Amino acid sequence: MSHDLHESLRDNVRILGDSLGRTIADDLGTGFVDKIETIRGFAKHGRQGDQQSRRELIEYLRRLPDRDLLPVTRAFNQFLNLANIAEQHYRARFRRVEDYKPGSQPVLSELLERARQSGHSPRKLVESLAGMRVELVLTAHPTEVIRRTLIQKYDAIDDCLTAIESSTDYPERGVRAQGRLEELISQAWHTDEIRHERPTPVDEAKWGFAVIENSLWQAVPDFHRDLDNLLLEAAGERLPLDAAPIRFASWMGGDRDGNPNVTARVTREVLLLGRWMAADLFLRDLEQLKAELSMWKANSALKAEVGEVTEPYRELLRRLVSRVEATRDWAKAELDGRSFEGGPIIENRDQLYAPLLTCYRSLCDVGLDTIANGALLDTLRRVAVFGVTLTKLDLRQEASRHAQVMEELTDCLGLGHYREWSEQQRQDFLLEELASRRPLIPRRWDCSTESREVIDTFRVVATEQPEALGTYIISMAAQPSDVLTVALLMKEVGGDVRLPIAPLFETLDDLNHAGEVIDRLLALPGYRALVGDGQEVMIGYSDSAKDAGQLAAAWAQYRAQETLVEVCRRHGVDLTLFHGRGGTVGRGGGPAHAAILSQPPGSVNGSLRVTEQGEMIRFKFGQPDIALRSMEIYACAVLEATLLPPPAPRTEWREEMDRLAAVAHGAYVGVVREDPDFVPYFRAVTPEGALGRLPLGSRPTKRRQDGGVETLRAIPWIFAWTQTRLMLPAWLGSGEAFARRLEDEGGLEVLQEMRDQWPFFGTYLDMLEMLLAKADVGIAAYYENRLVDEPALKALGEKLRSRFTRLYEVLLRVLDQQELLEKTPLIRQAIEVRNPYIDPLHGLQAELLQRNRDADGAISADLSRALMVTMAGIAAGLRNTG
Repeated sequence: MSHDLHESLRDNVRILGDSLGRTIADDLGTGFVDKIETIRGFAKHGRQGDQQSRRELIEYLRRLPDRDLLPVTRAFNQFLNLANIAEQHYRARFRRVEDYKPGSQPVLSELLERARQSGHSPRKLVESLAGMRVELVLTAHPTEVIRRTLIQKYDAIDDCLTAIESSTDYPERGVRAQGRLEELISQAWHTDEIRHERPTPVDEAKWGFAVIENSLWQAVPDFHRDLDNLLLEAAGERLPLDAAPIRFASWMGGDRDGNPNVTARVTREVLLLGRWMAADLFLRDLEQLKAELSMWKANSALKAEVGEVTEPYRELLRRLVSRVEATRDWAKAELDGRSFEGGPIIENRDQLYAPLLTCYRSLCDVGLDTIANGALLDTLRRVAVFGVTLTKLDLRQEASRHAQVMEELTDCLGLGHYREWSEQQRQDFLLEELASRRPLIPRRWDCSTESREVIDTFRVVATEQPEALGTYIISMAAQPSDVLTVALLMKEVGGDVRLPIAPLFETLDDLNHAGEVIDRLLALPGYRALVGDGQEVMIGYSDSAKDAGQLAAAWAQYRAQETLVEVCRRHGVDLTLFHGRGGTVGRGGGPAHAAILSQPPGSVNGSLRVTEQGEMIRFKFGQPDIALRSMEIYACAVLEATLLPPPAPRTEWREEMDRLAAVAHGAYVGVVREDPDFVPYFRAVTPEGALGRLPLGSRPTKRRQDGGVETLRAIPWIFAWTQTRLMLPAWLGSGEAFARRLEDEGGLEVLQEMRDQWPFFGTYLDMLEMLLAKADVGIAAYYENRLVDEPALKALGEKLRSRFTRLYEVLLRVLDQQELLEKTPLIRQAIEVRNPYIDPLHGLQAELLQRNRDADGAISADLSRALMVTMAGIAAGLRNTG
């Protein structure tokens, strides 16, 4: 390990690694540990440039008997997970920003001071934070490869590290913590790291709720308490009690796009689970408050509510506890299919909030502010953020499914064939029906199973409190009629509930036309009367990158946002942009602070929605300290982008990006879409075929089971390339674009000017740099040598690697660096530390893939499991995998 790595991080990696070694020795003997050390030694020396060690590593792995393959893969996988724990612990302890870049650590106190110096009054700061609407949307994309039972053990290991570090003056505590650490690592080693069955959408939702229970429940009031203290210092006042700058929504159990497992029944069950868990968590708070608020001094309002009793706060809380208990019992009865015969339940947020507010105001009125601003304030903050449902559940469905409903309906009613109508005919029909008072859908309509499922989903909407639901997202939206159709179905079937409707623009063509579509939509009086002065639009990152290549997609996303901001400003509509980001660069991933500040000026105007998916939920929100820091980063970035927005790009920079994107797009499409050898190469050299068997999430890996790359979901598409370390989706095309520009006189100077002065371009280069640092063309070549026979496919692989090398060289020129990650040494060191443990997994994976193919997929259960573990281990080692 590099001597520059912070001492505490190095020590913790050593502590965890030594403990794992002892655990493995106890289980399999010291001889097996010697094998692991031999493999690691070859990998380490190979990374130091010793080609003989690289060859010996591969030969050693290929000679391993079948019985050793699974325990070897498990050993390296387990170490990488422990290294992640150590790094996560380091980040939480030292409050490092997620990109570890010196000088880029956003601190709210510093930002508030900068805003004040820029002319913003203290009142403006309070108003901006109080009015901020940042919604983090938890999604269950299948990249979280670690089982929940192991995550719980890893969290407990983190607690042990804290105890060991704080035991200097109490050595006996350190000894106890070390013993517990050994026990937990042994438990983890003896636990199967691979699920045997795919999680259901309900399982995924439970996992999301567990993150709230175990981490966010504590982190949310801590975040608000820190914010209050800063504002008291800077402006002399707290946040308003009902302010919730950061809230949480979820797609788990609501995202039905391409996932037949998400049904109306599942959505209803997940909503009830949220109600049950919210009641259960609030009961714990209320019991604590009932125990603590034993005061007798109260104001007249509280006395009027509870009468002349000796402990008025406890009396009011006792009544509230009774209703919350009834709510929990009601939700459980509904889940079990039983009738509920208890007392009145809590239906909405205000019914829980109002009694607590009465207590708070009474305490303040009688001079007990210190007590009011203690545990009671924390509970009020939780109610403001989580409500009585924990999260708002978004619903997502593909536009074609709504069109199918309308096609069947118009055919049934003898009105013609909806799908054959022009866009104008569709709009005229939909607007007329939206304005009509008569029902459109017959009471006994015998529609298809697919259409019945769509209708049933809207029936669930009709039975829910509006605050339980978030936004209705339409994927593959392309026309105003796609939005109007959902509005009509909501009116016809959704009762009195009217959810915000967000079209999702996710292909290059859709992004290029997004502004035009929203302009036409907002110009329709019937639509404006329906939605008022607010519009949400979702920008797709992963599918646009798969469709067009990362550089062209990033520029199309930026331009689409610029246009949408201008269109909504012209129509007098408040725009909320919803960013469908993933964890990887190829899916719009990257440090949140840099990503938000690189958006077009005006696009982050106090409001933002963004997806947090799979493994990134655990990395950002899995522990209270990390979650607290992540929320601070989001609040910092959105406040800065709102009060101190970045400058608009110069005209010449825009023209530059147009040229770069055109070249990159042409190069990307020329390979991915037009080269007949590309799809066969992709399927031969990556574990894409085996990936479908890994029980990662509830969603199928493909939208359709036939066809090429276009049918593959963006997540497995990127996951497969990450496993081979070529990382192709995030860089293909960029090298040609930059190299051609550097051939022009003055080209380098222009690119470097954009790098230094335009946050969008600088952030793009930072992400590309990190991606290239994690890639490894030598490993990619090994997969090819082991798994590809056809000369044409080998020739394509050679071309792809030469393109990567070309980009590597030109990127260093643009960055004016001798090596990658010069300015982010901690990321570089984290990659270097992990490589000797990831490299053997690559060698084993390629070997297992070949054995699996030789056996026509009929390898033993242990070897199949070993293959799955290599995928999990590589994913853990590289962190942002899909």
